[in-house]
Amino acid sequence: MTTSQAATLAPAEAAQKVPLRRWLGVGAVASGTFAMVTLEQLPVGLLSSVGSDLHVSEGVAGLMVTVPGLVASAAAPLLPVAIRRLDRRHVLIGLISLMVVANVLTALAPNFATLLAARFLVGVGIGGFWAMAAGIAVRLVPSHAVPKATALTFGGATAANVLGIPAGTLIGSLTSWRVAFVSVAVLGLVIVVALVALLPSLPADDAVRLRALAAQLRVPAVRTGILATFFLVSGNFAAFTFVNPLLRDLSGLPKDAVGGLLLLFGAAGIAGNFLAGMLLSRNVRRTILAVSLTLAAVLALFPLLGANPAGGVALLLVWGLAFGGIPVSVQTWILRSAPDAAEAATALNTSLFNLAIALGALFGGLVVDHLALRGVLWLGAALILGTTVAIARARDQGR
Repeated sequence: MTTSQAATLAPAEAAQKVPLRRWLGVGAVASGTFAMVTLEQLPVGLLSSVGSDLHVSEGVAGLMVTVPGLVASAAAPLLPVAIRRLDRRHVLIGLISLMVVANVLTALAPNFATLLAARFLVGVGIGGFWAMAAGIAVRLVPSHAVPKATALTFGGATAANVLGIPAGTLIGSLTSWRVAFVSVAVLGLVIVVALVALLPSLPADDAVRLRALAAQLRVPAVRTGILATFFLVSGNFAAFTFVNPLLRDLSGLPKDAVGGLLLLFGAAGIAGNFLAGMLLSRNVRRTILAVSLTLAAVLALFPLLGANPAGGVALLLVWGLAFGGIPVSVQTWILRSAPDAAEAATALNTSLFNLAIALGALFGGLVVDHLALRGVLWLGAALILGTTVAIARARDQGR
């Protein structure tokens, strides 16, 4: 299509109304995003309860985050290749159903080994879902509505940080951690019903091939973005996985206050997301540098300034503000670095994002068990400074 033809068709396409049923379908996919992110990070607020009930240390309990992260990092690039031309509607429904089963198994787990096996299934669901969710959502609407559909889909992740994780933590503190996981399973069942009712048939356009993923690793800007993602996310989750004991033992806050504080953390994250979005339109590189330096400073100063309730809460809010800018910042860098291969580059970035969550939680757990709780803050700050180095060297990006 020529430029003049596109210009002629654009007004007509823009005027095309999107049926309500299609928007409801996008909303159902966004709800799946909400549930998946809630499930992935729910253990953060429940580590102490799970560890006490199943007789493992908090560091070992952190494997509840590590295991699904590692599995999801492999599933994100490989599952789209493995399913080839299967109808994406059926695959998405199957992945949410797998999440429901994994939650039930988690809630019923008699020991920690069984729980980790259930979390393995969670990782498959998370990796596969994230690999396809955005692509499915944008197929439900015409091209002029794609930005809104994408924002709605990934808005589910932001909502999970603001509502899902704090709500799950609060349910766990008021009842038990098992009830918290059952609650997410019930939500998953509702989402399965919604997907069955609202999603049309979505046959695959083209089978995804491994060589398209490998090609993106040869693009310098994409490699820089992936490195930035790894250092930022691993550093954040090395510390954030243990935010419950940090707030309780270091800042002296009561255990029952953690759920409400995570709600404030999520609200600050929303503000950080919008603030980063505004700054990204001016300069992507400087925005990522600002996010990484702020986050590194918060973690480095937490042992000193956060060693009391007021300081702990204040730094937690700044932490949330910086954390909220991470996903939108690194994703914008990736999309600008690979405008003609966004799907492949995004799959790689998603894989590294989940790998970073897993390794951050793993190394954080080792520090907690063998050194000191506050050591995870220094580890996180050191890893995040790796982002600063990687992005600062890429002076040709984000201007």
